[in-house]
Amino acid sequence: MTADTSAAPVLWQPTQETKEATRLAGFAREAAGRRGLDLDACDYDAIWRWSVEHLDQFWADVAEWSGVLPGVPDDRVLTRPGMPGAEWFPGTTVNYAEQALRHATDEHPALVAVAEDADPVEVPWAQLREQVGAFAATLRRLGVQRGDRVAGYLPNVPEAVVAFLGAASIGAVWSSCAPDFGTRAVLDRFAQIEPTVLVAVDGYRFNGRPHDRRDVVSELRAALPSVRTTVAVPRLFPDEVPDGALPWAEAVGEPQEPRFEPLPFDAPLWIVYSSGTTGLPKGIVHGHGGVVLEQHKQLGLHGDVGPGDRFYWYASTAWIMWNIATSALLRGATVVVHDGAPAYPSVDAQFALAARTGITYLGTSAGYLTACEKAGIRPGETHDLSALRTIGSTGSPLPASAFHWVYDAVKSDVFLASVSGGTDVATGFIGSTLLLPVTAGELQRPMLAVAAAAWDEEGRPVTGELGELVVTEPMPSMPLYFWNDPDGVRYRESYFEPWPGVWRHGDWMEVTERGTCLITGRSDSTLNRGGVRMGTADIYAAVESVPEVLDCVVLGVEQRDGGYWMPLFVELAEGEELTDELRDRIRAAIREQASPRHVPDEVLVVPGVPHTRTGKRLEVPLKRLFQGVPPERAVNTGAVDDASLVEHYVALARERGAR
Repeated sequence: MTADTSAAPVLWQPTQETKEATRLAGFAREAAGRRGLDLDACDYDAIWRWSVEHLDQFWADVAEWSGVLPGVPDDRVLTRPGMPGAEWFPGTTVNYAEQALRHATDEHPALVAVAEDADPVEVPWAQLREQVGAFAATLRRLGVQRGDRVAGYLPNVPEAVVAFLGAASIGAVWSSCAPDFGTRAVLDRFAQIEPTVLVAVDGYRFNGRPHDRRDVVSELRAALPSVRTTVAVPRLFPDEVPDGALPWAEAVGEPQEPRFEPLPFDAPLWIVYSSGTTGLPKGIVHGHGGVVLEQHKQLGLHGDVGPGDRFYWYASTAWIMWNIATSALLRGATVVVHDGAPAYPSVDAQFALAARTGITYLGTSAGYLTACEKAGIRPGETHDLSALRTIGSTGSPLPASAFHWVYDAVKSDVFLASVSGGTDVATGFIGSTLLLPVTAGELQRPMLAVAAAAWDEEGRPVTGELGELVVTEPMPSMPLYFWNDPDGVRYRESYFEPWPGVWRHGDWMEVTERGTCLITGRSDSTLNRGGVRMGTADIYAAVESVPEVLDCVVLGVEQRDGGYWMPLFVELAEGEELTDELRDRIRAAIREQASPRHVPDEVLVVPGVPHTRTGKRLEVPLKRLFQGVPPERAVNTGAVDDASLVEHYVALARERGAR
């Protein structure tokens, strides 16, 4: 059973004038004129059909429109179309850093750096270019060559952007972890890729408190024999430099214009990681050309981002959204980098930041928006958000109530862009467009050139019911390969089973009769009662309407005796107790807002709900605990935001006899 979305209210509607003024409409007019197509530049569905039916034409036109690879003929765009292993733009060269820095202008800064303990600092384009050039020269002097790995243990600060672009400019491969990761979690990632250079911070501030990471950096240096040089970035201890380390000030001490290596389209750009909640994180390798073109499409054609915009997405350097936010430089936009907690000093912190720095595109998580809604704040009444044009949301499904809150409490004419994608492709599968209305609780459409559909168990497209989110045609930003997976077995097992040649992402999706989409949770954590498959998002949306509940997680545990146990664990607000009356209200909310079938077998109070470091509930690992899988195999605690919370579930699973 799924929610009835036939009457989902429209909360925002474009006018004909605003549609015609979008970058997407301009792109479509150019493509139609160049190719003699009968294509309505304001009809998103028609543009999407053309884009997925003629991938070669679409991506050739994106390469032309963006100025990245003008003049490439259609027959040299996608020369091997199968998945995995599609070959894009063979014989061409692209350098991400060169593309990111080609928009340099004195009119707008490249970066605005914001920290908990300092006023915003603007970084001009010229300064960014010169620092990138200086850091690249240092890497060359240190003997770093094309294909070598440069690793960053850094918060979201300008130094991270400089180090990444410097590495990319010479063809080195970048990879980063946030400094809230402990030693084991970092080594699970960096030890795989054997970095030559480690760029590391001495600490960071979060929620108004300093966090010393000098001991962690020392342990990393000792445990990574491949690291020949550590570049020390000061944050808490500006007068200290670890023995044998190169100070950041020296690494960028000779400002100069960068020298960009011409790189093949599929040259590796960065290594990002799967969540690693049930094992060693997989190293996902993306290429220069695929990321550059995909971000011009996602940020330019979908987000309408360009010069003059101030683009912000709250993210750590361990989340793909940091990579995507940095990619707004490709569009000539100013990137606002935020080193700090998402809700410090108060829950409205991100809206206060938007007002203070003139953000035009504010990207955040669904969790943050629902937290603001629960807190009852009204940012539109307390902050000047006149510059704010778009709010982006990702990380988990955004409930309909949060859509309503945005339009009621933030800004009535803002464009709310709910997007679902993945670290796996460094972009979105289902997303937003200024050519279509925004409806409560729904994602607007599959993104351009993304042949996305919902399939049933037989591999047939379905509408109006849950199915597996699949992509049936290649995308240029799909992984080149997994690190240390030379025969591609892990790559194929991750995405191309049970349907060879078809990408199965692992999300449940419903496509409505109107073409809108609902992402209802991970398919490997699906609830299945009596053969009826249910997404967890419907339950979360209902429980989040109960003010006493701060967070929750629901599990569907198949038992050894053939039974099925579906507990709901709730974290309560301070001072609240899980009384029988509250249990009844939680069950009633689920019954009324989802269905009787969604009502859990038990409602249990817990001290907190563990998440991955990118904000996803730890559904599958917790389920495995209750199925009797040993904790060390069920959960990689280094990938959890608060590993101490897992112990409560371990103890409870033992108490319950692990079903």
